[in-house]
Formats: sequence, structure tokens, C-alpha cells
Amino acid sequence: MRILIADDSIVSRHLLDATLRKWGYEVVVACDGNEAWELLQAEDAPKIAILDWMMPGMTGPDVCRRVRAAEKEKEIYTYIVLLTSKSQRQDLIEGMESGADDYLTKPFDQHELKVRLRPGTRIIELQQELISAREELRDQATKDFLTRIWNRSSILDILKLELVRSAREKRPVGVLLADLDHFKTINDTYGHFAGDAVLREFVRRMGSSIRPYDSIGRYGGEEFLIVLPGSDDAGTLKQAERMREALAAEPMSFNDESRLVTCSFGATSGTPTANSTEEALIRVADDALYRAKRHGRNCVVFVEYTQSTEGLVETHPALRSK
Repeated sequence: MRILIADDSIVSRHLLDATLRKWGYEVVVACDGNEAWELLQAEDAPKIAILDWMMPGMTGPDVCRRVRAAEKEKEIYTYIVLLTSKSQRQDLIEGMESGADDYLTKPFDQHELKVRLRPGTRIIELQQELISAREELRDQATKDFLTRIWNRSSILDILKLELVRSAREKRPVGVLLADLDHFKTINDTYGHFAGDAVLREFVRRMGSSIRPYDSIGRYGGEEFLIVLPGSDDAGTLKQAERMREALAAEPMSFNDESRLVTCSFGATSGTPTANSTEEALIRVADDALYRAKRHGRNCVVFVEYTQSTEGLVETHPALRSK
């Protein structure tokens, strides 16, 4: 664990540095309050700080107050120990009210320092565990368990936000619905574990085919929703074809067998208005997907989306199939 020591005394700094390194800590050193404040604002800032009370620039309590004020806007916590020669009760109360977690009087005793650092280490470790647990819960709530891409509610939220931004910026947005062809046959013939492997491999190939700012989510069992920000008719059709080819170009291997797995794509694109809804675009893409299935599968069908009708119009002249 990294610890910041801030002290304008060379002797005190060297003694603290040597002691903490002997105990296995990684030490970061500051010579005054201003430098300590800057180091504590870095992305990789130490989570524990030992600050001398009297320093050039900002004092230890000054740094404490600024750190606590900044932490209100961030999900971080810094455990701060004030190092001071002041021993009056009022001085100690002032130091603790500035935001310090503990204090140590000079000259410090090594055993006392070690004991006072233990609660700080436990607090920081517990905070990291809580953050990790929260992120794991957030991941479980927003990601599909099997494929680790966005789940249905998350991808719909992404589409909703993208429609708002596209309407504001007057930019088009593309929407694709992809459905694996004859997926039930794979499950019935090879088993559900093979079906799971196919879904994961599909996601891997699609992930390597989309742009960094595109989003893909599991919409249903073997159905996927892809959101393409800034993609016009031609761009949406081209992207869908690229994804279709990425899947159809090479067979998949599962259960010691190799089989070609294909996918049908329904595509639409348009520049939404403030009244446009995600349901409207998905309805158009779903109709295009239905037409792709009727057309023979393993193809892309584009259906134009217009705000005037908020529904379906004739199929786009460009249609790609195997």
C-alpha cells in the first residue's frame, strides 16, 4: 500500500521513509503542504497520508480540509494522520475537526505509529472491497450473464439516450436486430452447452466487427440489438453486412464438430426527433428482420424509418443476401 509523508523536516522525512519502507509500504514524499495537496489529487494518489502540522504553503489541517471537501465529489477516501508537536487539547481537537482521522505527537514512537496505521489500512481495504462488490453488482445488473454484453434493459437505455442525443445534434442513428438462423436446431441437436458456445462466439465475432462507440446487447434468446450512433442508411447497411460476413465466413467448432452458423439482420436508420421512441425504431428493424427471414435467412434487409409515419415504409432498394 502507498503512503504519502509530507514534512518540511529532512530528518523527520528520512526517519518516516525508512520506517515505513521497512514495514513494506511504498512511500511517496512531499516537502510542503502544496506539494502534498497536488500528490493527493493525482489519479493514483496514496490512500494513506501522514501530514506534518506545520509546513510551508498549506499546513496539515489545511490539506485535510481541502481533501475532505474534494472527496465529496469523488468516491474515494484518504486516511490522514497528523504529525504534530502540539499537545494541547484544543490543538488536537482543531486537528481532528479539520478532517484528520488520527494524530501522532513528535517525536513519534515507531510502535505507536504502527498501531495507528492499522485502522487506516483496514478502512482502505474495506473501501476497496465495497467498491469491488458494488461494481460487481452493477455489472450483474447491466450485463447478460452468458455473453457479458449489455442485457435487454441496458441496451434499450443506451438506445433511448442515443435517440435524445441524435435528435439534439440532428444526426442519424442506425439500429440492427440480429437473429441467429436455426438456433433451436443447434440446441436440439447438439445440446444447450453447444448453444451457449455459439452465442458466445457470435458475440466475440460481432464485437470485433463493430466500431468502438457502437453498442451491442442481448435482446432475446438468440436475438441481439445493435445501436450505431451517427450511421446513415448506407453506413447502417454496410455495417450490418460486415457483421453478417464475420459470422458466415468461417464455421464454428463445438462438440468436436464444425458447423456453419449464419444470422439474419433487420436494419433501419433515421434522424430522430424529440418525439421519436426506441420502440418505433425497433419495430421497423423487427419488420426488416422478419423480411430477411422470409427472404431465405443469412441476409440483411433494410427498411427505411421516417418520423412522418413513425412506422414502416417500403423496403430499401439495397438488400444483401448470401
